[in-house]
Amino acid sequence: MSTASARAPRRTARPLPWTDDELEHRLREIAAERYHHRHPFNLRMHDGLLTPEELRCWVLNRFHYQRHIPIKDALILAKLDDRELRRSWIRRIHDHDGRDGDGDGPGDAGGIERWLRLGEAVGLDRMLLLSGEGVLPGVRLAVEGYVNFCRLGTPLEAIASSLTELFAPDLMVTRIGAWERHYPWIEPEGLRYFQVRVQQGRRDADEALALVHRWAETRADQERVLSAFTFKCDVLWSLLDAVERAVALNSGAADAY
Repeated sequence: MSTASARAPRRTARPLPWTDDELEHRLREIAAERYHHRHPFNLRMHDGLLTPEELRCWVLNRFHYQRHIPIKDALILAKLDDRELRRSWIRRIHDHDGRDGDGDGPGDAGGIERWLRLGEAVGLDRMLLLSGEGVLPGVRLAVEGYVNFCRLGTPLEAIASSLTELFAPDLMVTRIGAWERHYPWIEPEGLRYFQVRVQQGRRDADEALALVHRWAETRADQERVLSAFTFKCDVLWSLLDAVERAVALNSGAADAY
């Protein structure tokens, strides 16, 4: 063996990309541990243990997240250089902001309007929701972090962060049943947001997952997908942490009197 060949650095083989099924398995492993269906606040909600005031606190603060969904989707839309992709992705903005009628029938009020009606159903004034008054600092920080992630990240990372939609429909189904069973004081129309999002969420998740599989060509790409998905799980968990802390402090203050 020559001296030159003896000193030549070894080439480390790059890891092969996972198959689509392997990547999805890893996403589901992360979700099983970190998706907010396991958060204690959600568990208490679905067990019927929240007071009306605690439920109102969640609805108000979650609305701050809801109203920023079309904003983050507009940021993703601006990153897409393919006309057909933009035509498809813009539907998500319409789903939340609503659509005007086309002359043959009424338009769709959209998810933001449905959430405002949910707020009214639990006893909140819609002008309070729209004002942003009372939104917790931790919730503002979590939502701002998510919007900035979609603003600054690559199209792959931004779309991968939306893959929590894979697990949202099942959570919505659980929530609808829990609210109907445990919170009968809420007008049924208030549940319309959740009912509509079951189907929309499944459609959106399938679309985003197909793009991720198409664009994540290397193991490094796939690792970025998992990182983006983990970040989004942390955003949703942090939002509930802030709400849970606030209701605990309010409960402690009430117990002091």
